Amino acid sequence: MRINLNDVTFLFRLKLDSMDRLENLLMVIEFIDKHFDTNIQVMETAPFDNHILKKLLPKHISINVIEDYDPIYHYTKYMNRMVKNCQTPIVAVWEADVIVPIEQITASVDWIRQEKADFVSPYKEKALDTTRILRELFFKTRDIDILHDNHGKMIELYSPNPVGGGFFADREAYIQAGKENEAFYGWGREDGERIIRWKILGYKYKRVSGPLFHLSHDRGINSRFHSPRQDDMKTSEVFRIYAMSKNELNDEIKGW
Repeated sequence: MRINLNDVTFLFRLKLDSMDRLENLLMVIEFIDKHFDTNIQVMETAPFDNHILKKLLPKHISINVIEDYDPIYHYTKYMNRMVKNCQTPIVAVWEADVIVPIEQITASVDWIRQEKADFVSPYKEKALDTTRILRELFFKTRDIDILHDNHGKMIELYSPNPVGGGFFADREAYIQAGKENEAFYGWGREDGERIIRWKILGYKYKRVSGPLFHLSHDRGINSRFHSPRQDDMKTSEVFRIYAMSKNELNDEIKGW
């Protein structure tokens, strides 16, 4: 029997740039859909709608294709669109390549339901890249124990304090906290800035003990910093937010 997460919507926004990413998205959604009675929405940006996702994903998955010719994916802008249109009280902002153990997902949602947290990262210890070999083995078996049993063979990402991959949020708190900062254009740095902002504003942020598994994939221009200048600009934005008081940050968010 699937676990009841009817009050949660998993939000996937992506620009498909490789077969790996498509396969990973299908696998991650299959995993969530198998274990949870929940809501799943996918927003793809592309020059045109090729209808591939609509053919490959289950009919009950909500799919929206946005016409966009920019080769750089503006992650933050499109996530803000998704959150605005979401109807459930809890949202899961999720990457297309991320598998998190079932018990960590349920613990995250329970904390928000019980008002013990406004935002929850569903993992704490490590974000682990599966490697190609273990990714293939997981795809063949659909058995998450394969991932649990092979931690030592995986590559640790963004050590020592990874924060990306996905998080759960009380939707109203997320909106009040400014949602995503659209000054972040392209890949990188927005995950850290977001948490800094939540803490300055006084929201309750918690992390669930356990790992996150990242399904390996080719890294194109939207899976790395697309220019050194953009990285510098994003780092400056992180420090600019970090230096603000609560009142200054609230005034800043009003302008977003």
